[in-house]
Amino acid sequence: MTERENGSDRPLPGVPDVSDDGTSGPPGNGNDHTSRQTGHTTNEADGTDGDERCTDGQCTCSARGSDGTAGDQGAIADGGAPAANVDENGSLGDIEFTRPADGVSQDVERGDGKSPDERVNVPDGAAVDTPGYSIRSEMNDIETPDDKTWFMELDTAVIDEGRCIQCGTCVAACPSDSIGIGDDGLPELVKMCTGCSLCWDFCPRGGLRYERQWKITGGEDNVSGAGDPITEFSARVEANWREGAQDGGVVSSLLIHLLEAGEIDGALIATESDEEAWKAESFLATTPEEVIDNAGSFYNQTMALGNLDLDQWEHKLPDKDHEDLSLALVGTPCEIEGVRALQDFEWDYQSQNAGVRGVEYTIALMCTKNFNYQKLIGEQLEAKRDISPGEIGKLDVLDGNMYVYDEDGEQLLAEDIENFHGAALKGCDECADFTGYAADVTVGSVGSSDEYSSVIVRTEQGLDAWQHAAPDLDYHDLEDRSAIGGLQSWDKKKAFEALERPFDPDAPRFIDYTDHVENYGTELNPHEADH
Repeated sequence: MTERENGSDRPLPGVPDVSDDGTSGPPGNGNDHTSRQTGHTTNEADGTDGDERCTDGQCTCSARGSDGTAGDQGAIADGGAPAANVDENGSLGDIEFTRPADGVSQDVERGDGKSPDERVNVPDGAAVDTPGYSIRSEMNDIETPDDKTWFMELDTAVIDEGRCIQCGTCVAACPSDSIGIGDDGLPELVKMCTGCSLCWDFCPRGGLRYERQWKITGGEDNVSGAGDPITEFSARVEANWREGAQDGGVVSSLLIHLLEAGEIDGALIATESDEEAWKAESFLATTPEEVIDNAGSFYNQTMALGNLDLDQWEHKLPDKDHEDLSLALVGTPCEIEGVRALQDFEWDYQSQNAGVRGVEYTIALMCTKNFNYQKLIGEQLEAKRDISPGEIGKLDVLDGNMYVYDEDGEQLLAEDIENFHGAALKGCDECADFTGYAADVTVGSVGSSDEYSSVIVRTEQGLDAWQHAAPDLDYHDLEDRSAIGGLQSWDKKKAFEALERPFDPDAPRFIDYTDHVENYGTELNPHEADH
């Protein structure tokens, strides 16, 4: 029973009284009523505000100013406040609009001289930096499976250690597109890692035992000498455009003939950056003219497999499904190892999948080592030897020497390659694959005379590419196979000295991170630490 039912006159809070005639008023004195226009209460007995808010007809309380317009403290029927930017009729006054300036950056200078992105007034002891990976374990009590490997493991064991060879395999392998390419040309995490382990598994300096991949691709005989090729030649192009190519121009000739025959829709090659002379970038050539314009070699990596996202080349590709495209890939042996391993497994690589699957011809460039662009061009050549990038017409590494020529073919430098060791990628020391065991075709200068390229055809697909180009080539049997075998043996010896794990072509293809830790002494479970 309520107090009213019990005879009490005490009103319930917030519930209006109901008069005898059925009208209702606000809580309080039964003589109070609500003005529909103003939402204020008036005492009928003496004409004054029942709760000191207004008089009937002439509101003088703080809800209205002396001119009858809305004040700044009144209340309205719905419990809110009257609008402050309209007149008594609800109309807006004059509005001034300042149009933003065109082509002018926002002024973000602070008057106190501090950077606009600098945190100010941070309480003592407050942690304001991005949380470390350990936040995962702090947020829940779920244990990470022992076989789960994160990008942080790859980052710690390979990238932070300077062992990354910038092949881009980790970017292509990531099924969640979580790995991108940083301004420094190295892989970096661009969104949350799912811990799928693929970036680690397929890294030729991480989880991929690259010598096992040789046997999987080329057979039992593919791990000794120069491999077990189908055939070998010394060849050169006789067309005038060869002057801009490296050695005999055979790589360009192979690609041109494959394009003209309709065997491929494009070839992922290297081009020179528009901003920095002699810095290589990935480029998809889709015409013979583009191949010729980009003939020649560069001595820094392009993260080639990280650029197999066909969406970025959409404007150059024919109008057909990505799954129906055919591509050629020209790269270093480690890049060919990476794409071959990826192609051996059936799963979705997200944006890179069509590009990975589309690679039907692989051409490896003989390679003993590659270089960091800034260290080679900026420090070793320009700063130490006074050879500016603009002067360079051709770079070559041959017979253990670094050669630099100007645009007219005049030699600017001939120096022992060991003098440039500090500019080389550290991870190249661990590579024993000078001749590109996993490629369809290998091309280089070792083993042939000047102006000729050495060509090693390893697969039926490589033979098909060779047969398209051969009629337009000047070629004969490989001149000096022992030179190639000798340099391959030297490269292996260097790799065995640098590798801190066993070199074993018969071991499983993938190396567990825990096994890597035992051999290299890197941190176990770095994702649980506050990096």
